[in-house]
Parts: sequence; structure tokens; C-alpha cells
Amino acid sequence: MNADEFLAPETRKARVEIIPLIDVVFFLLATFVLFTLSLQRLRLVESPLAQSTDKPTPPPEENFVAIQTSADGTYFWKRGAQTAAEPIIAAELRPRLEDLRRSTALPRVLVRSDRGATLGAAVLLLDEVRRAGITQVAVETVTTPSG
Repeated sequence: MNADEFLAPETRKARVEIIPLIDVVFFLLATFVLFTLSLQRLRLVESPLAQSTDKPTPPPEENFVAIQTSADGTYFWKRGAQTAAEPIIAAELRPRLEDLRRSTALPRVLVRSDRGATLGAAVLLLDEVRRAGITQVAVETVTTPSG
């Protein structure tokens, strides 16, 4: 028998076991290496953001259309310097946009929304513009009253 076994507990010295410590360190190292190898590198597309102004001015040309989304799901169609916006439903968007593309050499669309409009309505509008083949699209960053 060992003499340390018969000593009182307060006279025994603590020992550090190095073998389990090495096992834990290697386990953590292996976990870290496997975790970092499984990460995928994210690639970002950099795009400069436009600076908004308090009062946007629409382009003076007649080849643009301002379409506004509203909180109740209707859209307001305003072509060129026309004074009043015409309320339309979502089903009328594509035929009107295709007519605009056929009748205008370089059609331009300005997407607007009021404060209560949902993002889904704006995305639907942008999808319809893309499907109609119009590439000149601007998004207004200031909300405007409906109509």
C-alpha cells in the first residue's frame, strides 16, 4: 500500500491529470477545424444606395409612368404629366405595362407607395414590370399620400 493513502485528507496534495486535459483540448481543436471547414463563404453584391430627398421630382418626359401601391391593395397609375392618378387593380398591371413597352421607345416606371402599403404589393408590381420587359425602373424612397 501507498503511504499517501493513509495520510489525512488535509495533508494530501492535489494532482493535475494531464492526459484527460490533452484529450479535451484535441477534441475542441478537431471540432473547431471541422466547423470552420463546413462554413460557406458568403458573397455580397455591392450596390450604392441612392440618397433620398424630402420632395422628389418626377422626370419631365412623357415616357414614364408612376405606379403607386396603397394600403388597401389598389394601384394608382399616373402617366407623364397627367394631373390625376387613375386607380387600377393588380390584374390590369401587366396589360398596361406591356402597352407602355410597345408604345414607348424607352419606357420608364417609377414605383411609389403610401405609408400603409405592404411590401408584397410592391414586389408584385416590380415582378409585373420585369415580366413586361421594362428595364428602366426607379423606386421612390419617400412615402406619399394615396392617389
